[in-house]
Amino acid sequence: MGDPMSGEGSWDGRSAEEVLYEARKALYVMVGFIAVIWAAQVVNSALSYRLSNHFGIVPRDVGHLGDIFSAPFLHYSWQHIESNSGPLFVFGFLAAYRGVRKFLMVTLVIVCSSGLMVWFAQGNSNTVGASGLVYGYFAYVVVKGLFDRHLVDVLIGCVMALSYAYLLTAALPGVPHVSWLGHLGGAIGGVLAGWLLRERGAAALGAREDRELAGVGGGGAGGGAEKALGDTAVLPTPKGDGGRKSAKSGSLPGSPRSDLFKELDDLGL
Repeated sequence: MGDPMSGEGSWDGRSAEEVLYEARKALYVMVGFIAVIWAAQVVNSALSYRLSNHFGIVPRDVGHLGDIFSAPFLHYSWQHIESNSGPLFVFGFLAAYRGVRKFLMVTLVIVCSSGLMVWFAQGNSNTVGASGLVYGYFAYVVVKGLFDRHLVDVLIGCVMALSYAYLLTAALPGVPHVSWLGHLGGAIGGVLAGWLLRERGAAALGAREDRELAGVGGGGAGGGAEKALGDTAVLPTPKGDGGRKSAKSGSLPGSPRSDLFKELDDLGL
């Protein structure tokens, strides 16, 4: 049995072609996502940010509760969207490369957790921006390897945690003009998504055992030959029949030795 942290074949048992295919899809999804929020920013800026005012999260206002789904696409300035776009692309891609379908579920969990945290606990304000998603994807990437027990993902999570540790400072209270509650809610959502969408141990173990059995089956020809030899009954040598006769009787039918003895018998030798 292999180490469950090491993975079999590829990082999660899939072929390299499947991993590359999912990575390409993840790239297309994130490029499209970034393009959408930048297009929204162009329109929003042209409208003097009226979209942000109308579709931002207003705490404890039931009429703005549904805006938790529109707020991540809107920003209040060009600097705001520029600061979010880089980390959003990096962490979003790392969150999506194992499967776009799962990534969409992760995104939904993070959007809800970040938006609801702001809606319930934020002071009087109007909150927009994709930073909640940034922190959610960041947390998801960091913990996913631990929950799924994939060594490669653990290493990726450690590298990301060390490289972007400064992001944690903006998830603490006291930072001016920053919705730290949105960041904290996003991070909580990322951890929650990593736990809810983790690969179940029993299923992963069963798949790994199937692959190992398939690998053993690769030597089926040799194993089958050994089994055939093991099942072959060797005839006992009759007593008092003479050397050649005994040898003939103890030989397997159709073997060269049996044919030789038969010819000798026919010659009377």
